[in-house]
Amino acid sequence: QEQMVESGGGLVQPGGSLTLSCEAPKSGFPTSYVNWLRRAPGKDFEWLLAIHKSGEAYYDASVKGRFTVSINDAKKIVYLQMRRLEPKDTATYYCSDDPRNPRGQGTQVTVSS
Repeated sequence: QEQMVESGGGLVQPGGSLTLSCEAPKSGFPTSYVNWLRRAPGKDFEWLLAIHKSGEAYYDASVKGRFTVSINDAKKIVYLQMRRLEPKDTATYYCSDDPRNPRGQGTQVTVSS
């Protein structure tokens, strides 16, 4: 089954910003919603937000105001802009049609000085 592909992770200092990308399979996003989740070392998956193809977005309180998601459905890309990053944001980030169990490889984000 085709999967979404995450990219854009890296090392960033506390207080910094980073933008992640999620590319859809050639056939497009499989569902109307695209979710972003993350998994910190030793912890379970944490749902962060979801965006509908219309652009309407829903955020968890832990990231609301710091993270902004957008979608370019024609280009089959979802962007996740992350600002004011903190060490606690260090995790592997995943985009997924499943709000609980992502299937992709994810992209690593490390927030450290």
